[in-house]
Parts: sequence; C-alpha cells; structure tokens
Amino acid sequence: MRWFEYLARRLLWAILVIISVSIITFTIARVIPSDPAAAWVGTHPTHEQIAKARIELGLDRPLWVQYYYYVRDLLRGNFGTSIHSHQPIASDIKTYLPATMELVLAAMFIAIVIGIPLGVLSGAKKGSILDHLTRLISIAGVSMPTFWLGLLLQLFFFGLLGILPIGSRLSNEVALNSPIDKITGFYLLDSAVTGNWVAFKDVLLHLILPSFTLATYPIGLVIRMTRSSMVEVLNENYILAARVAGIPERTVLFVLALKNAIIPTITVLGLSFVYSLTGAILVEVIFSWAGLGVYTTDAILAIDFPVIVTVTLVITIFYVLINLLLDLIQAALDPRVSLQ
Repeated sequence: MRWFEYLARRLLWAILVIISVSIITFTIARVIPSDPAAAWVGTHPTHEQIAKARIELGLDRPLWVQYYYYVRDLLRGNFGTSIHSHQPIASDIKTYLPATMELVLAAMFIAIVIGIPLGVLSGAKKGSILDHLTRLISIAGVSMPTFWLGLLLQLFFFGLLGILPIGSRLSNEVALNSPIDKITGFYLLDSAVTGNWVAFKDVLLHLILPSFTLATYPIGLVIRMTRSSMVEVLNENYILAARVAGIPERTVLFVLALKNAIIPTITVLGLSFVYSLTGAILVEVIFSWAGLGVYTTDAILAIDFPVIVTVTLVITIFYVLINLLLDLIQAALDPRVSLQ
C-alpha cells in the first residue's frame, strides 16, 4: 500500500510538471513576435492567403481555445503539423527520435564501461598517481566544450589518420549496396537482426566519434560520483572484515563495495541520460547525425514553433519518467530511503 501511494503521488507530480511545461511552451510560442500563418503560406504571401492560413491553423481563436484543441490532439497522438515542411510532426518524431536514442544509448554505454571501473579504482587507490590521473580525466570530461572535442576528434581520426568517418549515420556506398531494412530505426539493431553485417560494421564506425564526444560529460560525472561513494564505502566495517577474511580484492571492490556505492551513480546516469538528449543537439549538428537534434535545429532556424514545442514536451516526458524510475530504483535498492 505504501508503494502504491508513493507511486500515485509521484505520477501526479509528473503529470503536473508535463502540463505546466506544455502551457509555458505553448504560450511562449504564441506570444513571441512571429507570424506562423505567413510562414505556413511561404514566401511573398498575400493578405488573403495569410488570413486563410490563420483560420486553417486555428490562430484566429482565443488562446485558451487553441490550447484546448492542442491538448485534445496530443491525447489522440496528433502532435500537429510542421509549419516548415507541412509534414505531421508525429511522423517526423518517429523518424528522428530512434537516431538520437541510438546515439545517447551508445554514449551511456561508454560512460558506464569507462566511468565506473575508473571510479572504483580511483576510490580504492586514493591519493595515488592513478587517482590523480583519473580525477584529471573527470575534470576534463565535465569541463571540455563538446563542439571543440567533436571537431578535434574529426581532425585527428578522419583528417590525420583516416580511420573513422567524419559524420552521418551510414556511408553512401553502403546505403546503396547494402541498405538497412528499417524495423526499429536503430541502425545498429536493425542491421544485426537482419544479418546485414556490412552495414552493421559501417554503422558502428560512424557511431564511435559522436557517441564518445557525447559520453565525455557523463564519464566525468560517473567517475566523480563512483569515486566519492567508493571512498566512503571502503571505510565500512564489513569491507574491513572481508579483507581480513582473505576475500580477493577484486571481489571486495567490484562486488561487495560497488553494490552499495553504485546507488548514487545510478542517479547520475539517469540524469546524464536526459542531459544527453539535449546535448545531442550540438553533437548531431557537428557530425551530421540525422536525429532529433538536427531536426530541432532546423525547426529553430525556420521558427517552426509546433516542432519546437513538441520536441520540448518529448524531452520533458523523458526527464519526468526517468526521474520517477530513478526514485523507485533507489528506494528498492536502498532500504534507508523512505518512500516520502
């Protein structure tokens, strides 16, 4: 019963946050000086065309009526129509979101594989050269500008070494000779499921540079959080008892200690995941990655407010749901956390 009340309360707050964000973004999109009707018609519109477009888009109605129809359409799965392309936004989201999710998931995988082991070793070897080096890597990861790192990696691995592609999700040659059957929109998964290993290798090579660029900030956070938790946990009595009992140091660090030290790191990973969704915008532009970031950038340049509002709402939903999931995981893993 306590879990049910906690979940119901958190879901209520989540819904209130989503509603608040939808109201704010919708209102801002309507009050900013611009004319969506003129943009809808195109270049050199006449007054009659603009007036007709205002009626077609519902802009002639009061603001609260426009918001009512906006929410009604959202509940029906209709996110509206792009002013720039005249295409349904829901269809565009289905096309571009998997590309961004593939990039973000790859970045989070890199952050876990690199960040957690380095954080564990840094906490275990506090004050050593390894600890100082790891902390330097952590500071560099959270402070290094993403655009600078992305351009630097392109210059080194593509310009000087020529071993990795400079951008995009798939090379033109592979797209023509070994096209991917799009099932989920995740190129890596779709090519593996269909046995298209030529495309799988090409997608993987294209994924390395942008995913590592996006992973640098989460790597820094994960290292710092894991190290801090490990330093605290390694001073606990049960760790000292395990070492006295002769349990191998690897088991002490990566099983006994990490089991309790990982809880704060999980929270950081969840928040980093949402951060990466927004951070992917710049990375996608640098690497010509056809995802939600490029889609949003084009919408901003075209002042396509329906797209901007929809993308903002989608990211908000991800943020709220991940926060809720993290709270539930933390409460389940740590009995000291009260369900309040």
